Amino acid sequence: MFRVHSGAPWEQQYGYARAIAYGPNVSVAGTTATVNGKVIGVGDPYVQTMVAFGIALDAVRQCGLDSVHVVRSRMYITDMKYADDVGRAHQELFGGTPPVATMVEVSALAHPDHLVEVELEAYAER
Repeated sequence: MFRVHSGAPWEQQYGYARAIAYGPNVSVAGTTATVNGKVIGVGDPYVQTMVAFGIALDAVRQCGLDSVHVVRSRMYITDMKYADDVGRAHQELFGGTPPVATMVEVSALAHPDHLVEVELEAYAER
């Protein structure tokens, strides 16, 4: 088992890893557009989605896999009016090798400026 830590403030505070590789699987924790403690793309769900998936995909890569190995994505958004922007970012990143995906509206995320949180699962025979 291999664990990846991104340095996000909540990892230490709440006791979790950004990603864990186990056998042929990689699971990535909920990831937002927070970099060095600051929310990137405040008010812009597309930018937040791209940044959050970028962080999540970096964790997948640190585990030895890549975006083509992503088999499931989850997108949590604070308002369904963001669905098209979030979906457009997802299509741009995964459209060539689409994973199964879920997008749901939630009442709130960890920071009031967060509009999107994402999770990934990846798989590849090693």
